[in-house]
Amino acid sequence: MKSQYHFKFEDLKVYKKAIDFGESINSQVENFPTHEVYKLSSQFIRAADSIALNIAEGSASSDANFMRYLKMAWDSAHECVAISTKARLRNYINFDENEENRKKITEISKMISSLIKHLKNK
Repeated sequence: MKSQYHFKFEDLKVYKKAIDFGESINSQVENFPTHEVYKLSSQFIRAADSIALNIAEGSASSDANFMRYLKMAWDSAHECVAISTKARLRNYINFDENEENRKKITEISKMISSLIKHLKNK
C-alpha cells in the first residue's frame, strides 16, 4: 500500500534499489551464526541500510551537499563488498549469494556515480 505522504527522493531508482538491497541483507544475516550478531552481521545491516539512508538524508539539500551524502552512500556500498567477502570466507553465505550481493552493489554504485556526475554537470 502506497503512503499518501510522498517524498521526492522516493522516486529515485537508486533509492528504491538501495532499500531493496538493505532488506535482502537483513534477511541474509538471519542465517549468520549467533556469535556474529554484534559483529559482522550488525555491520552488514548498518552498511547496507546506510546506502538508502544517506540518499534520503542528502536529497533535500543543495546539490553540493547531496553529492557529499551520495559519496557516503557509495562508500557504504563498497563497505558491503568487503563484508560480503568476509561472510563468504567464513562460510556464512555461499558463492552465489556473494555474487548476487556484488551484482546489486555494482548496480547501485554505478547509479550513485551517475547521479553524482549528473549533479556536477548541472
